[in-house]
Amino acid sequence: RSSYSCCYFVLPCCFFDFHGKYSRRQSKKTQYREYLDFVAQVGFVCGFHVEEDCLRIPSTKRVSLIGKNRTYPPTESALIDKQITQFINNRRTCAGITCERRVEFNHKDHCDGLCEEAGSEVPEDETETTGTTWMPGFQPREKVEQIRNCASLPREFVDEVVLNVANLLLNAAPQKSCSDMQSGYMNSWNQGESLSLKEVAEHLNKETLKRLKSEYGGLQTLLKNNHQVFEVLNGRVHIRDWRKEKPSSKTKPEVKRRLSAEAFKTRLCWFFIHHPDGCSLPSESCPYAHGTEELR
Repeated sequence: RSSYSCCYFVLPCCFFDFHGKYSRRQSKKTQYREYLDFVAQVGFVCGFHVEEDCLRIPSTKRVSLIGKNRTYPPTESALIDKQITQFINNRRTCAGITCERRVEFNHKDHCDGLCEEAGSEVPEDETETTGTTWMPGFQPREKVEQIRNCASLPREFVDEVVLNVANLLLNAAPQKSCSDMQSGYMNSWNQGESLSLKEVAEHLNKETLKRLKSEYGGLQTLLKNNHQVFEVLNGRVHIRDWRKEKPSSKTKPEVKRRLSAEAFKTRLCWFFIHHPDGCSLPSESCPYAHGTEELR
């Protein structure tokens, strides 16, 4: 709708209409097929020859729709624009239950008859577009999407939460002696206790929890982001024991094996710095640096 020369490519995924979730209307088709037909119908209403293609990607949602050519000459742009406005308003009007009962749609592959149906339900003043406002009440996303996966939180805040949670797990139970079978001797290393996310949250102050709640996933996301220190399984938080981590089963090429042996360490080992027993692995086996002299 931005210009007559516009072309488009769309890969439909989540089932949404203009104003909310897409409501199914045909039980004979799968939900995915019906939604693809709806998105294609939008293209037809907008005056495109809609083509369909299947992408070679590892996804179940891989059918794409392409609009490269128009079905009308440039001189009819104003008429088509009014037709599009009526179509959008009709979809908006029928989003409610009462209107769905009152107005019946005939979903065809093309837009034949849709505009006439829409015109009978939409007031005249709503069929006109004013400036660039094509859909009253529509609120687009910000041009710069706010990152809310805990990645943008200040490093000092994250480090403080990580240290608090780790100390909570380490002090939740008396130290346990863990047998290091690979080394052939008994090595006492405090693995701490496992606690549920709820129990961990109860020990954090209100300001910290309030800050985490504004992020997607909150506390759980922050802990999972710090996978060097924690392991979150079935809603419970554990201190990660790197001795139990299984090495990659894939056979690496000679060059990659050589690089791995040289251990390119770019981050300091949290356990070497903060854990009361230090790191459970020797320096040559740990993927993290035991001291700044090992950093690269």
